[in-house]
Amino acid sequence: MSEKVTKEMSILDIVQKYPESLEVFAKYGLGCVGCAAARFENLEAGAKVHGFDPDEMVAEINALIS
Repeated sequence: MSEKVTKEMSILDIVQKYPESLEVFAKYGLGCVGCAAARFENLEAGAKVHGFDPDEMVAEINALIS
């Protein structure tokens, strides 16, 4: 797959395009699909609010969807 997830993408867009990314969000204890902020919050903001490294999450999601 040529398109990769970036930390600037909204959480909702990531989950809709790559449902398997839910595995990574769940690993970090993030129930992003049910969160109202997922519609407008990007992955970087969501990860930082919860104290996680957004670059690490992006790398894990991209490894999973490759």
